[in-house]
Amino acid sequence: MTSNTLKTAYRNLSLERPGNTDPTLRAWDAADELLLEQAAAWITTTGGPPRVLVLDDQFGALTLGLGQFDTVSLADSASLANALERNSVANNLIAAPPLSWLAPPEGPFDAVVMRIPRQLDYLSWLLRWVNSVLAPDGVVIAGGMIKHLPDRSAEVFNELLQTRQVCPARKKARVVVCGQGSATLDGWPGQWKGYVIDGYNRAVEGLPAVFARERLDIGSRLLFPAIGHSAASLPVDARVLDLACGNGVLGLELLRARPGAAVVFSDVSSQAVASARHNVQELAPDAVAEFHHADGVPAEVGAFDLILLNPPFHEGGVVGDHIALRLFQQAAQHLARDGQLLIVGNRHLGYHRSLKRYFPVVQQLQADPKFVVFSARHQDSGAGRS
Repeated sequence: MTSNTLKTAYRNLSLERPGNTDPTLRAWDAADELLLEQAAAWITTTGGPPRVLVLDDQFGALTLGLGQFDTVSLADSASLANALERNSVANNLIAAPPLSWLAPPEGPFDAVVMRIPRQLDYLSWLLRWVNSVLAPDGVVIAGGMIKHLPDRSAEVFNELLQTRQVCPARKKARVVVCGQGSATLDGWPGQWKGYVIDGYNRAVEGLPAVFARERLDIGSRLLFPAIGHSAASLPVDARVLDLACGNGVLGLELLRARPGAAVVFSDVSSQAVASARHNVQELAPDAVAEFHHADGVPAEVGAFDLILLNPPFHEGGVVGDHIALRLFQQAAQHLARDGQLLIVGNRHLGYHRSLKRYFPVVQQLQADPKFVVFSARHQDSGAGRS
């Protein structure tokens, strides 16, 4: 059994990953240990209590490990909120809910302690933003597991920050200590990237942390015809959920086919939610739409006539169908009695079997060598409907 106790310079923390059933998966890794070690070493050299910003903590190790200082936690993923709440209670600590990119904090910060993301564009975005909130004599302490660091990450750090120290690798993790650079997000062409879809005269755009922001992914393209077909039979006052919405492209396709529908966009990524909101405002400004930063179906949103889903199949370094299974269960709970779930997924994941755990009626609508589109319902819709 893997120990769930993390020893830090200031306290020992008992940490768990909410929803995890694998006892070998801890709520922190060697990168968290090195980051906390380097942060503690830097703090001992400061003259007073530092103001610390923790970026993209995973399950609360960094936030709680530095919680005795004036610490603000900001994460793109909504999953941190639940993990941080549970782990703070388990350790008799009080931690404020994490912020997101929908409402980021203002600087200056004396130190930024951050997990290095896997996406190179998101890393470039983060470092440019950090330069705008870091105190002139502040420090950035960034780290990650070596196998998860994006190619050219060292190049990006050297370009955007002033590298002070590259710490020796330990337990397959790496940490770098940097000072403030001059580059910011102002005028950076990499902030928004997108593509044009049929029916709209402007591009569907996305911020750097958003999946497939530069081109329409194959799965979504395969799902489009089913969305158009289902839109035609929706009731006049239909409620639709674009679950794990990304840049909102599935919801936008629904709005193109059925402009009067009310669409709720939800994603675990705050940059995805910001991107979907931006795209609806630009491409469908008259649409009735809501936007939620949530780890799954938002709380207290009621039932939907149609749910659209292109589920992610990885979370951090863990790949599989565990996220999809949770979203299937939540979708089943929020689907109207005669409603429909439209989903696209990789063929090898066997979603037709998983869906049958939650939906009595599952039908394959479309397929190609890599992806399959399914319709799932609580009851048979009768002739003439998918």
